Amino acid sequence: MSKRRSAASRNGETIPMQRLDNSRASIDRSHSSLSSIDTPLMASAYDLDEPEMHRVNFEDTVPLNGNSNSSKKGRQGAGSARTEPLNPLDNSFKKQRYPGNVVSNNKYNFFTFLPLVLFEQFKFFFNMYFLLVALSQFVPQLRIGYLFTYVGPLVFVLAVTMAKEWHDDHARKQRDNEANSQRYMRLTPDGPQVIPSKKIRVGDLVIIEKNQRVPADMVLLRTTESSGACFVRTDQLDGETDWKLRIAVNATQKLADNHDLFALHGSVFADAPHKDIYDFVGTLTISAGSDDTANLPMTVPLGVENTMWSNTTLASGSAVGYVVYTGKDTRAAMNTGHAKTKVGILDTEVNRLSKILFVVTLVLSLAMVALDGFKAVWYVTLFRFLILFSSIIPISLRVNLDMGKSFYSMGIERDNSIPGSVVRNSMIPEELGRIEYCLTDKTGTLTCNEMEMKRIHMGVMAYTLETSDEVTRQVRANLRDRGITGADADSVTAGSSVIGADAEPGGSSSKHSALLARGHGKARRDMPQRVFDMVESLALCHNVTPAEEDAPESHTHDGRVGLGVARPMAYQASSPDEVAIVKWTEHVGVVLAERTLSTITLRLDALIPESQAGMGTAPTLTYDVLQVFPFTSESKRMGIVVRSRLSGEIHFVQKGADAVMARIVQYNDWLDEECGNMARDGLRTLVVGRKRLSADAYARFETAYQRAKVSIVGRAEAMQQIVADYLESDLELLGLTGVEDRLQDNVRATLELLGNAGIKVWMLTGDKVETATCVAVSAKLVRRDQLIHVIAGLKAAHEVSDALETLRTLGDCCLIIDGDSLHLTLDFYRDEFVQLAAGLSAVVCCRCSPTQKADVVRLIQRYTGKRVLAVGDGGNDVSMIQAADVGVGLVGKEGKQASLAADFSVNQFSYLGRLLLWHGRNSYKRSAKLAQFVIHRGLIISIMQVVFSALFYFAPIALFQGLLLVGYTTVYTMAPVFSLVLDRDVTEDIAMLYPELYADLTKGRSLSYKTFFTWLLISIYQGGALMMIAVWLFDTEFIHVVSIAFTGLVLNELLMVALEIRTWHRWMIWSILGSLAIYIASIWVLPAYFDVSFIMSRAFVWKTVVITAVSSVPLYIIKLLRRIYAPPSYAKLA
Repeated sequence: MSKRRSAASRNGETIPMQRLDNSRASIDRSHSSLSSIDTPLMASAYDLDEPEMHRVNFEDTVPLNGNSNSSKKGRQGAGSARTEPLNPLDNSFKKQRYPGNVVSNNKYNFFTFLPLVLFEQFKFFFNMYFLLVALSQFVPQLRIGYLFTYVGPLVFVLAVTMAKEWHDDHARKQRDNEANSQRYMRLTPDGPQVIPSKKIRVGDLVIIEKNQRVPADMVLLRTTESSGACFVRTDQLDGETDWKLRIAVNATQKLADNHDLFALHGSVFADAPHKDIYDFVGTLTISAGSDDTANLPMTVPLGVENTMWSNTTLASGSAVGYVVYTGKDTRAAMNTGHAKTKVGILDTEVNRLSKILFVVTLVLSLAMVALDGFKAVWYVTLFRFLILFSSIIPISLRVNLDMGKSFYSMGIERDNSIPGSVVRNSMIPEELGRIEYCLTDKTGTLTCNEMEMKRIHMGVMAYTLETSDEVTRQVRANLRDRGITGADADSVTAGSSVIGADAEPGGSSSKHSALLARGHGKARRDMPQRVFDMVESLALCHNVTPAEEDAPESHTHDGRVGLGVARPMAYQASSPDEVAIVKWTEHVGVVLAERTLSTITLRLDALIPESQAGMGTAPTLTYDVLQVFPFTSESKRMGIVVRSRLSGEIHFVQKGADAVMARIVQYNDWLDEECGNMARDGLRTLVVGRKRLSADAYARFETAYQRAKVSIVGRAEAMQQIVADYLESDLELLGLTGVEDRLQDNVRATLELLGNAGIKVWMLTGDKVETATCVAVSAKLVRRDQLIHVIAGLKAAHEVSDALETLRTLGDCCLIIDGDSLHLTLDFYRDEFVQLAAGLSAVVCCRCSPTQKADVVRLIQRYTGKRVLAVGDGGNDVSMIQAADVGVGLVGKEGKQASLAADFSVNQFSYLGRLLLWHGRNSYKRSAKLAQFVIHRGLIISIMQVVFSALFYFAPIALFQGLLLVGYTTVYTMAPVFSLVLDRDVTEDIAMLYPELYADLTKGRSLSYKTFFTWLLISIYQGGALMMIAVWLFDTEFIHVVSIAFTGLVLNELLMVALEIRTWHRWMIWSILGSLAIYIASIWVLPAYFDVSFIMSRAFVWKTVVITAVSSVPLYIIKLLRRIYAPPSYAKLA
């Protein structure tokens, strides 16, 4: 092994770092996975018996126990590099200086709740205006009417808002507490101790079981596999579906048991916390525990392959980890954005309109003072008019809108068509009706992350999953043709195991050896032989490791025992595609029974009679693994050289992308056509080829390959060239496979629905370009006639410029771009890229980190100003969800982190269609109508006040005072006005059948300057008509004009509510009739405001009817004419 050293400076300390050339390979920072790791790393997964350690004198830099470490504890803190004792017993006290290991999605705490909520409320002009009006009533010169009429509504609004915020945040905190209370086992000298996740601290030794989520960032010390290898799933961290290989520190892995860890003394150094999940620098220093000062510590370098990051899942065995980062210092937390208070666009529009209303109020007040000639202390009169006209900006608007949002949220949660849906942010349901961009994750969101082998094509014959029984029959026929039958199984299993283990290559130690060897050449190419060759090649060419489901996690085989026993198998691999193919070979009767660094053993279950399925024994075939050429994103293929121990024949088997394999395999006339057919069906295709090598040919290749492996310059290129020259030519084309990443239910229909609604869909994933392309095609994100343009592997700015120029000429295509190219593009051509991409109907961003996903969201928001929805199911989607205007989290198989951090939580992606097209439509249309009607209700009474003041010498005297003013916006009109939240313009079936109707909502026409000024003119007309006719019909006493005007006002508002309703609901009818009854009853309850004798007279009745008819009947006529001559688009479909 090479013994090189390098040094890295961390906080003034020089830490020697040694890299083991033959036991570990560095993980590429640009999203590398096991499939791209070179063969030496595969070797380290199985054989780490000879670790390379260096004895280095660190003096005081790396402490060996808690006493020597205490001098540094005061200087180190969260966010800095850290050196901690390896043995928890060496800690004299608990390390509280690091962040607690807690998940926190709540926005407030006990101290920040009140100031933050008040700030969020009063940063809006709307609320600040009413605060100033309420405070002005404490000044005697400015007081008009009763104090509670101004202070009461504001306090009520704030109380309702604070109650909603507290409820939402309390629910978030409860969900966080559930996550923080998950139980884990901490290793102690007295045995495992069960503790909640929130009590895990830096320096703890934590036991992680299979399929358990990792609670903090850890260094892997031990696994149940003797090799120290394990696999982790990282899809909730980086979005990649590939399993990642992780390797335990060999010095701790070789201990007899976990308890021996407490006999070690030393320290663990970890660099400062940062976001990069593909990089880690650390060292593990272990001393022998002797008092001999000459016994210097052994230092082992630590890399990312020795870590398990928080929010990943252990996929195999169990493991012991040493906690190095907790809480906000973990990679997962640092890649997650902080929760922000989201404000809907409707709230912003209402706030903008309130400023216009304030200008109207100010102009009217100035007009009153000017027409009065600016007499005396005119500025006091101005303020009194401002307060008198303050109802132009109705304080009840906030109450009605907030109550409406709660009602919409309740409707979403109670919708039986989308069961299990939860509204976690009840402040923005109307945003669902204004979405123009939908950014979605792939794994677990569009797909189920369940790969399935769907099709295999062999030129003259094709097989599907439904016809796999025919493949089994062909395999069985081929084996029986060689002399192996079901009756032989029991008698030859042990013998075949012996042959597979002990026979010399090329020998013929038994009859079965010769029979099984027969037919491997080109002499016999009947269909059973061709099918078996294909199945055999698929069962050999992969990086899958098998494990018996019923066997203990830590077990070994000696090459003989139990290899022939049919048992259920579980598979571990870096790619689910590989697992799907191996599961298919198992399904057809060729089982991957065992794999070591140097051998692969196949069990022939096809020979077991169906009556004994899952039982009995079967013959096995053993192969020596001579070379492995892993899959990389550059080569797009993987290969393996194997030698059959029965026949001694050597074969080079290779599979890869059709674009690469087409030039490697022999000429054929069907490959391109079938690849195209499978690609159109959304299947991932792999071309499989094989080449027989003579012993001399392989010897020549091995000699040249070994020479290339020791090259100093251009080693990788030289090795690849040798493989191409000696092996990758004239391969026999065995067949073509098609693997499907199964989509969630109704994903295609939902994406089509969103597209027809005018919503542009972007898919952001951490997966490979090829994988994302297949899913985009399979999900129909890409139309059949649409061109796919791929931008990947860009390295320089001029390449970006050329790629964008090409994209500009293609029109509406589907753009697929990888993470590195995206990063480079945004650095040099941000505006040009966004301008082009924002106009495309579909964009796919591959190899995206969590931070990049959030950046793309913010980029679209900043450039287009449109509303963006983000949907995902994993922890790696949280940043994107929190950055979007609307975040939707799916409750996935891998946890609820995205669901907990989202504004809306659903169980399936397909629920998104109904959530937007039905609930989004209703929420926005109803809120827009409600807001404008409440504004109208305030405007009309203010216009009446203006007319009254103008007619009576510009005196700032209230027309309606006390209980009349309060009752007008509450018991008399509130229920009918609020019943508008039950209205709907189209039926549910029409909204879902014609998604094009949704596109009209995104234009914001339901609440615009046009509609606002229309309502302003209506208010001026109705307010002026009511007041002027009431004065014209003025009787002998002032109380009579108030009675006539106020009664006409209430009746007018009830008629206007009826005018606005498109779909009647029984509660609407009851609210109107109930409010009318309450008003009539109050006439006798409030004699100070009404003359009952006058109310009972005919004069009151006819005068009230006249002013009500003049104010409302013309609007009914106008609405009727508009429905006839200019109906809205949805009216034509009703």
